[in-house]
Amino acid sequence: MGSKIRLALAAFLVFIPAGLMAEPGVIAVDTGTTAWMLTSTTLVLLMIPGLAMFYGGLVRTKNVIGTMMHSFAAMAVIGVLWMVVGYAASFGPGILGGFMGWKNEYFLLQGIDESILPQGIPEYVYAMFQGKFAIIAPALIAGAFAERVRFKTYILFIALWSLLVYNPVCHWVWAADGFLAKMGAIDFAGGTVIHITSGVSGLVVALFLGSRRGYPKTAMHPNSLVMTLMGAGLLWVGWFGFNAGSAVSSGLDTARALTLTQIAAASGACGWMLIEGIHHGKATSLGFASGVLAGLVAITPAAGVVTPVGALLLGLIASAVCYIAIQVKNRLGYDDSLDVFGIHGIAGIFGAIGLVLFLRPGFVSGQSSSWSSLHQLGIQSLAVIIAFAYAGIVTFVITAILQKTMGFRVQEHEEMAGLDNSQHAEQGYGLIHIN
Repeated sequence: MGSKIRLALAAFLVFIPAGLMAEPGVIAVDTGTTAWMLTSTTLVLLMIPGLAMFYGGLVRTKNVIGTMMHSFAAMAVIGVLWMVVGYAASFGPGILGGFMGWKNEYFLLQGIDESILPQGIPEYVYAMFQGKFAIIAPALIAGAFAERVRFKTYILFIALWSLLVYNPVCHWVWAADGFLAKMGAIDFAGGTVIHITSGVSGLVVALFLGSRRGYPKTAMHPNSLVMTLMGAGLLWVGWFGFNAGSAVSSGLDTARALTLTQIAAASGACGWMLIEGIHHGKATSLGFASGVLAGLVAITPAAGVVTPVGALLLGLIASAVCYIAIQVKNRLGYDDSLDVFGIHGIAGIFGAIGLVLFLRPGFVSGQSSSWSSLHQLGIQSLAVIIAFAYAGIVTFVITAILQKTMGFRVQEHEEMAGLDNSQHAEQGYGLIHIN
């Protein structure tokens, strides 16, 4: 009889949640939340190859490897930089008047080996999750100046941009003592930190370097819309980790963020197809992919904080706003090669400000009052203006210095030969180059 009791007790203990068995004052690992955050980290990393395919399919055949390398190189360069100083500069306690963060234990990730965050996840997991955001931000920028930059200068550019733009803005918005966070700015998963900063920075570099040779008179057709569609699909899948993972939990907020992400992506795609059908009589695959991205970007700052109807409307309106932005770009004639500002910048700004119209009741204290909504609108607008201005100014300085010292733009003969050949001594396909 005693052995049966002991067996029953042992079986019961196996199913007791780890947190209930932890010593008082000691945070135990929540295995469910940790498993989800590990999955989210993997999903966000998957977005980088997805972005490489999306961008790689949109450029000419002679530039496909050079363009894809911009995304893959960011995985390596920012992956190392984040481990060395990026995490410390983004999430350490504020220094230099709150301009950025720092914590000695975060340098080289040397002091978090046994650190468990209050959410019940090892700090290693959170550091790696956030590190994937740091990777994708500069990789997004590269689409704005595709087909015309030197690879070695690009490497230094993304390193400097990450240190001087991404890390400070990340600290302002997401660190506990960041001044925009304390002000009450809402950025659930990176509309301001990632999409506005990368969109604005891409526009600045594109304008500074000038158009691709032959643009816009020479037709510059995508080399593979099949690849672009597959890339868009991978981005859509990875975005569930991007947004839902940003809840840093495995509960109701996670479910909300995932649901709203799906709704906005689908409505953005529907909106763009509808607009093209009315404007041109046909819906294109590139338009579909653009609509997906517009919806995903717009919901990123709002995921988990707006209603499902709000997500539907944000996606639909974002597709229209971005469509108009691209038409304006074509009229003005500047060469944002892959419409980084037209989609990421514009949809990021729209989502960050537009979310105020669709916040879940009670999300902001007193949200039922018009004054509260107006107050939050002011906060969101100020955060957007600060991020826009800071990213634009610092990116301009970085670009000007690099162009003056190393040369950022390739020489004419290198551009005409293509980046695959001139920068990597390779070619993406076993075919003759097609312009």
